[in-house]
Amino acid sequence: MGKVKAGATVSLDGFIAGPNDTGFDKLFKWYGAGDVEVPMPDSTAQVPASRVSPETAELMRREMAGWGALVVGRHLYDLTNAWNGRHPLGVTTVVLTHHPPEDRPLADDNFVFVTEGIEAAVAKAKEIAGDKDVAVNGGQMARQALEAGLLDEIGVDLVPVVLGGGTPLFADLTSGPVEFDGPFLEVHGIGVTHLRYRVIK
Repeated sequence: MGKVKAGATVSLDGFIAGPNDTGFDKLFKWYGAGDVEVPMPDSTAQVPASRVSPETAELMRREMAGWGALVVGRHLYDLTNAWNGRHPLGVTTVVLTHHPPEDRPLADDNFVFVTEGIEAAVAKAKEIAGDKDVAVNGGQMARQALEAGLLDEIGVDLVPVVLGGGTPLFADLTSGPVEFDGPFLEVHGIGVTHLRYRVIK
């Protein structure tokens, strides 16, 4: 069985987004900082290929090949305009929401909408993923999954920028402190350091 993992690109002061959803140009600058092209698994995605260091490319390819399903919140779903119909990773995305969109079916190969809470969302994603891993998006989804004891690993892509405010990776965590083992993996790319930790349960 696969693992349940959460991760995010994070500034040095611990934010995954700046004030009012800004700062993404600084946070994700590393996606274009190298010479090795890494296209997204979904060839129809309207997302340019990343150009990263060889070390980052190897990590990205390995991790992308391991994903079987995603769990995201409605905020990200709306912010990205539903990735124009399918997530660039090319796997089914489970969207946790109080109000499923009226213009989409509740479930198809692209999106499954769950209203019963993070446990139900992760369970559905694990069912879809089979032996592959489930990726839980950073922010509220990662915090809820961590509080519920559902996460196995945390990935932090640390970038050398200070945003000065915004959205923390684990905002409003109520069950802390939470300890992690690691990093069990540390990869140095261009403009980013990839760190991977195991959740101590």
